[in-house]
Amino acid sequence: MQNPTADHAPPDSPAARAQLDLLKRLTAIPTASGRESRVAAFVRAWVSDRPALRLTQDPVGNLVIAFADAPPAGRQAPLMVTAHTDHPAFVVERVIGPGTVEVSFRGGVMDAFFDHAPIRLITADDRPIDATLTGKAPSGTPAGAHYTAELRSGGTADVRVGDIGLWPLDDPRIDRDGLLHAPACDDLAGAAAALCMLDALLAHRAAGPAQPQAPSVRVLLTRAEEIGFLGAIAACKHGTIPAGARVIALENSPALPEAPVGAGPIVRVGDRISVFTPWLTAACAARAEEALGRRSVPWQRRLMTGGACEASVFCRAGLDATCLCLPLGNYHNMPHLAQLRDGTYDAARLGPPRAAHEFIHTRDYLGLVELLFALALSPPEPGLSNGPSGERFERLYAERAYVLSER
Repeated sequence: MQNPTADHAPPDSPAARAQLDLLKRLTAIPTASGRESRVAAFVRAWVSDRPALRLTQDPVGNLVIAFADAPPAGRQAPLMVTAHTDHPAFVVERVIGPGTVEVSFRGGVMDAFFDHAPIRLITADDRPIDATLTGKAPSGTPAGAHYTAELRSGGTADVRVGDIGLWPLDDPRIDRDGLLHAPACDDLAGAAAALCMLDALLAHRAAGPAQPQAPSVRVLLTRAEEIGFLGAIAACKHGTIPAGARVIALENSPALPEAPVGAGPIVRVGDRISVFTPWLTAACAARAEEALGRRSVPWQRRLMTGGACEASVFCRAGLDATCLCLPLGNYHNMPHLAQLRDGTYDAARLGPPRAAHEFIHTRDYLGLVELLFALALSPPEPGLSNGPSGERFERLYAERAYVLSER
């Protein structure tokens, strides 16, 4: 069998630098649940530069990227790689008066981070306007709690309902230890990995006619995950994901002591609410060992209980689905999360809780792209050798069953 990672050069290669550049550009884009148009515009421009790809949109605005010459879904069940394009953020709901607006927060962040916190509104023409939260508003919506905010400039003439509000964080950067610090790793880093997988497949195809062509592989970018997996649920309802598809959801999951940042991408066995399709998870782990582990590139297989992900939605819809994720620091921009949860946060020493960059390790990210490339070249199939074989268990029994006669 051909080594599926043979096309990949070391991390300091031009391909890896391009993958990291895309990661930095995408994780800098302002986005919020229901307000993902900037990410969608980036993706449309990216696809338009690649004539071999085509982009379609389903009835709720989820984006699907496929190879232009891919067989119809009815003839070959595709491998669907999914990521979501939103991140916890504010949305302007109402302009109250001169210098005052009402915003909702769409996503899961602890209340402590909102106490008179600074935020940054982004106008339709991408101009930043600084503001400060002044308290909870009496109104609210199912999409999130509402807050009032005072604009530091004192005027609201340039602010419109629907504008996005962010924590005031600097642009993404990669530090000397290889950590990417960005306003929104979750899940724009997953989306970036999916696009880089497609680029790797395009390069593989261009290498020559002797190269086997990639099977039917599609990328699905979903909307409004942070407020209840809405885009993923809609994709199941509208048939955006064809029957028989094997679905690999990409996520950023809070790092755990046993699953730290920098220890490699994670084959996620399950999340806080479910366990994913066992055969597909095992297949991804087998491919990770083949593509990464045999070259001592780190990867992990873990049950990540720090949150839930779209793989649970897809499994509940009757699809074969699992998840690959990146271990994430400062989940949802919340530093000191463990201390805040267990009540040991020292506000007298550290000050009030304030948002910070999320961070991932670039080695984990590059490993994820490489694993996705390997899976795309040789997609897992039910019934194939996707983990420890029955023969292995039979051999173990034949060799060691004698101990069962001991008492």
